[in-house]
Amino acid sequence: MARAFVFPGQGSQDVGMGRALAETFPAAREVFDEVDDALGQKLSAIMWDGPKETLTLTENAQPALMAVSMAVVRVLEREKGVKLAESAKFVAGHSLGEYSALAAAGAFSLADAARLLKLRGQAMQAAVPVGQGAMVALLGVGLDVAEKVAAEAAQGEVCQVANDNEPTQVVLSGAKSAIDRVAEVGKAHGVRRAVPLPVSAPFHCALMQPAADAMAEALANVTISVPVVPVVANVIASAVTDPNEIRRLLVEQVTGTVRWRECVGYLAGNGVTDVFELGSGKVLAGLAKRIEKSLEAMSLGTPEDIEAAAPKLA
Repeated sequence: MARAFVFPGQGSQDVGMGRALAETFPAAREVFDEVDDALGQKLSAIMWDGPKETLTLTENAQPALMAVSMAVVRVLEREKGVKLAESAKFVAGHSLGEYSALAAAGAFSLADAARLLKLRGQAMQAAVPVGQGAMVALLGVGLDVAEKVAAEAAQGEVCQVANDNEPTQVVLSGAKSAIDRVAEVGKAHGVRRAVPLPVSAPFHCALMQPAADAMAEALANVTISVPVVPVVANVIASAVTDPNEIRRLLVEQVTGTVRWRECVGYLAGNGVTDVFELGSGKVLAGLAKRIEKSLEAMSLGTPEDIEAAAPKLA
């Protein structure tokens, strides 16, 4: 049995996430305290008590989701004797989850990951004035059709594939006026539904270039170590271990497509049989089983999840 640990992205946040971990495991509490100290804010209070609108702000949601993922990692390592380097063949994360994956694999310190994600959230929010960008999920079609819909809806504006999540779910991102045209254009291409996403900015498209520039500057000043296991990078859907390549791909990721369907395919194609999603929510476990029917997938986000999974990871 070969395992991969995967880490969720934005949208999996919820008020109360991580509280039970902190109350049950000292190792988890330590992670939340470290993140609070690194950011100079009581992020854990926002995570556990809300309000939801404050937690959902990109600059809070990104480090918060990483903190929950790292709390699970720390509990597994400190309290269950599960060493990532021995237990996982690969790690991967969806968008911001790639930072969680890198921190879990020792490429980033916890404090650096928290500060980078805070900045990433701020930079992404500032890149496009509120109301000028949007994102929409296309249901019932795959990447080829989604690319045609994006090209037709663009009409000279930015409209591109942001997330290739699974064979029948692709997210487009770009200028609001272009995204507004997607539903009508999609009808002619067999799109079952076009669902506008409740996001504050158009992530993973060319409009995010100012955020990519900000991350290039920030990442240039951060130490990246060789990860203890290879990281499957979003924008190339294959494994990397070289710190300079990791740095370059994280910058590209801001404006590039999250090729999650292909990332999961890469895992399965390289011998992975079991996927464990570490952190808040169950989105990636669900996607894994829809992308590759052969995969077993479990989510670990609560003390009960950890207790259930620990024997399988021993």
